[in-house]
Amino acid sequence: MIDLIVELSRYAFIILIAMYTFLSFSVLRKKNQEEINHGWKVQNLITFLIHLLAFGVIFIQTWQIRILIFYLLQFFLLQAVLVFTRLIYPQINRLVLNNMCFLLMIGFVILTRLSFDRAVRQFQIAAGALLVSLIVPVLIRKCAFLQRIPWVYGIAGLLLLLAVALVGKEDSGANLSLVLGDFSFQPMEAVKLTFVFFAAARLAGSTEFKDVVLTTVLAGLHVLVLVFSTDLGGALLFFVTYLVMLYVATKKRRYFLSGLGAGVLAALVGYRLFYHVRVRVLAWTDPFSVIDNEGYQITQSLFAIGTGGWLGMGLYQGMPNKIPVVEEDFIFSAIAEEMGGIFAICLVLICMSCFIMFINISMQIKNNFYKYTALGFGTLYGFQVFLTIGGAIRFIPSTGVTLPLVSYGGSSIVSSIVMFAVIQGMYLLKEDEELKIEKERERAARERAKARKAKKEGTAPEGRRRKAEPQQRRPAAGAARKKEKS
Repeated sequence: MIDLIVELSRYAFIILIAMYTFLSFSVLRKKNQEEINHGWKVQNLITFLIHLLAFGVIFIQTWQIRILIFYLLQFFLLQAVLVFTRLIYPQINRLVLNNMCFLLMIGFVILTRLSFDRAVRQFQIAAGALLVSLIVPVLIRKCAFLQRIPWVYGIAGLLLLLAVALVGKEDSGANLSLVLGDFSFQPMEAVKLTFVFFAAARLAGSTEFKDVVLTTVLAGLHVLVLVFSTDLGGALLFFVTYLVMLYVATKKRRYFLSGLGAGVLAALVGYRLFYHVRVRVLAWTDPFSVIDNEGYQITQSLFAIGTGGWLGMGLYQGMPNKIPVVEEDFIFSAIAEEMGGIFAICLVLICMSCFIMFINISMQIKNNFYKYTALGFGTLYGFQVFLTIGGAIRFIPSTGVTLPLVSYGGSSIVSSIVMFAVIQGMYLLKEDEELKIEKERERAARERAKARKAKKEGTAPEGRRRKAEPQQRRPAAGAARKKEKS
């Protein structure tokens, strides 16, 4: 009976996530607000159905009461996020909110399957971050001074990265975290936010050559410190994000091409200087020749994805724990193995819909600071997803970055949740701008109508006088004609 339930659940997962993915793109084309709201409600229903089914399968395979308790806690947290966010911000972007909750749910499910203790830890951190994130949109909406302190963002972020480079704890050949007693965190995740704010504020202030040079110098120092810490994945994220923001702000192709050239040169230098970079490149180019050492992680990832096939092995039917650091760097492979290749592709499309919404919000905002901030976060999010999944499927060398909202990592999930909250604040600003424009249009229309009415009322007596004048002149004109005849 258990085997039958697990077998049927594979098809149910794929059908449900396919429906969710379809709604993520199709609802945006609808014009009727009732149909749009219905689509959002169906997405929420699908999220909780997948959640319920997944934990039901986990429970019948483990028969642990703590699984049921953990499921209920997650259910109430996700429900609270959806309800209270909509109550506090009625104009919130529902697709971004739904996708955030869906990705969090997938992360909770797969982490519970891989490591219950880590899943509990992730849940606790996510709950705190979600509570804090409720105030982020109103801060973005009300605090206009945020765009006037670029150097605060830049210098604070650089100091944090320097602290990690000098006294940080080494992990997989890179200095990534600061340890304070039993508490450790990765400052790079927080610096991602300050870095985007810094670049957006500076580029919104001025794109003159000297200002661009100053901004690029400090941005380059962020990247160099990350390289010095051998956190090359983070360095690549910062570099690409700044390059895209610079190009959009200045619209100068030579800046973009120069940046690409500098990036290629830096990659070659990094390959020569850092041993672990050469190891990752070797594991990427020919992992099976070094399968016992450097290529073990990527080969296990490929085995997992291949074993899962299109439909997946089913929860608790695969062996994802054979992949080293699977909860962090290769969680996509674990999802593909047990939930299936179709499920994994749909997950990629959901992440893509988040990226598209981020960029769409950026394009519609008039204020340059908020426009560049939304663009920076969109680029950061999209490129991080690309690096994570590309490394897992051997499309690119592994960079060691996490899949936002899904992979294990306290610092990562906090920064991702705050990033989504900031984007929601940007969306509310866009709505405020549109409302202001609409009010100005209505006011202008009322003034035009009032002017037409006043003109009509003012010319009516004059028109009557003009009609009366010919009648008064007619007798005189007739007398003149009689006089001429006589």
